[in-house]
Amino acid sequence: MVSVGALRAHLVDAKLAGRVATSREKSLRSYRLFAARDPRMTLGLEPDGKWGVEELLRLMADRCGVSPDPEQTSGEDVIDPDCTVAALDAFAERLGRAAHDRLPVLLGTGHPQRLLGFYASLAAALSAAGCVILTPAYAPGVDMRTEFGVRRHLIRYVGGVAVVLPAEERGPVPVAGGPGVHTHSPLPVRAVLAAAAEQGGVLPALVVGDHGFICGAGQLGIEAIGLADADDPAVFVAEAEGRVSVAVPLDDAVRSDYYRPLSRYVLNRAWLAQ
Repeated sequence: MVSVGALRAHLVDAKLAGRVATSREKSLRSYRLFAARDPRMTLGLEPDGKWGVEELLRLMADRCGVSPDPEQTSGEDVIDPDCTVAALDAFAERLGRAAHDRLPVLLGTGHPQRLLGFYASLAAALSAAGCVILTPAYAPGVDMRTEFGVRRHLIRYVGGVAVVLPAEERGPVPVAGGPGVHTHSPLPVRAVLAAAAEQGGVLPALVVGDHGFICGAGQLGIEAIGLADADDPAVFVAEAEGRVSVAVPLDDAVRSDYYRPLSRYVLNRAWLAQ
């Protein structure tokens, strides 16, 4: 079992929190783009509030622990590990209630190379507790904008977790942490939910993930929880406006094995450890 003290130390040592690799310049640029309602940063969210750069900086200081000083424009950004621990506790509590109620759950990630193992461990534990882990088929795929123009992508499931692949990669995804694209788009979760509805299947009572998966689900009125970096303001705005239930602040691009203590901590707190 991972103690709170050990978890906090690991967060700082692995640079999941504390001083993180995300630069202050990148975070501030993301806040400016979100304030301008750039779809690359809104992640499918249509915010109710004004959310200019000053409001975003105050929100991110409160939810993540970044510096509230607008004059600090360079260097490493900071995530308060105590904010991360508190959010992981809330995340675990929500997972525990989902397991207790045996709710249908959809999991998806736009960071498959980094976070797939984290989510797959949650999917396995929820399934063992009696939850239905949803994997709606979506054969036609989804057209997504890339740096090379609009390209067709497919949605596949690895360990019960939805990931996005270029259409040319039609074979099965062999292992967690394998192929998959990094995406902020809400189009994959919209496509999955549309497929479930068209097939007369079960819709999720809870979506677990990141980026467009949780903001896109939350915008559609489906409860969502997940992880977000200091340069992902949309997730924290969605939490502040009540469309994401829990947003866990951490660096979402460190080595995949660094997230294992987090999954162990969450599963123990949720009484889902096997």
